[in-house]
Amino acid sequence: MFLINVPVGIAVLALTPKLLPRAIKRKGSVDYLGAVSITPALVLLVYAIVTANDVGWMSMQTIFLMASVSVMVGAFLVIQRRKKEPLIPLNIFKTRNLLASNIVMALLGAAWIPMWFFLNLYIQQILGYGPMESEVALLPMTVMIMVLMISYTPRLVNRFGLKKNIIAGMALLAVAMVLFSGTPSAAESYNSNGSSGNENLIYMIYVLPASLVAALGMSLVYIPVLTAAVSNIRKEDSGLGSGLVNTSYQIGSALGLAIMVAISSGHTETLQNIGIEQIAALNRGFHLAFIGATVVSIIAAVLILVSIKKIQQPEKLSSAKH
Repeated sequence: MFLINVPVGIAVLALTPKLLPRAIKRKGSVDYLGAVSITPALVLLVYAIVTANDVGWMSMQTIFLMASVSVMVGAFLVIQRRKKEPLIPLNIFKTRNLLASNIVMALLGAAWIPMWFFLNLYIQQILGYGPMESEVALLPMTVMIMVLMISYTPRLVNRFGLKKNIIAGMALLAVAMVLFSGTPSAAESYNSNGSSGNENLIYMIYVLPASLVAALGMSLVYIPVLTAAVSNIRKEDSGLGSGLVNTSYQIGSALGLAIMVAISSGHTETLQNIGIEQIAALNRGFHLAFIGATVVSIIAAVLILVSIKKIQQPEKLSSAKH
């Protein structure tokens, strides 16, 4: 499975010099010290959250890891202020809308990736689909995102602007998460002998419509947030700005998934301890993760509403550019 990516990577390397424009070269140094301080901090933060349910949130391990993260982040900030050529020049966050857009992008990842994760688990562990069947079941959502982002999002941005599209998209994501949190429990999806009798009907009623709503929301959010993040950055800092917003998405995805897994598994374990049947408890744990993703989506929409002001409207976007 992993080897499938190798020829794709080789193709990217071969085509990059031909398809990407040449950049202006300039001398500089790499901030290895900054990278060494912030990367382990993010790894330890995710690890601390994932293991906290097993060892305890107030255990010495969790406290030590969180304290270590704080020290590393503090060291990273000090290094960035003192370095002549830092990994992330902190003054770039004074750029209008950049900080808020990065936070929103992180929140988008914190809602979207857990949704994919738990939706796959629901389809396989509750509805009884196999791995291949599960991916086919989610294919309409993927195709819809591709079509909308390429063909329709640029038109909607040109007509309604970035801010309205982002708010509408996050609202739709929240609606989709609420719909996913209402998926049937094990008692409704399985017969008394443990065999599934109506999983396809449940998929058509509960999963497919909600997944298409989520696809619409994602297609309205991702490109506008990326555009808002880099729209006011100086040309020479455009690479840094786009790198930051993509990194924010990855960090938000990792932290969001770790937190939702901790919440879900903790709730499932609590329900099992009081006698709830295993699959029913598992499904309720999934529901709580979807509710958590709903909250994250709402927070992102509110942040866009109150924090991002007067987004500079980009030049007319065309589907060809995307």
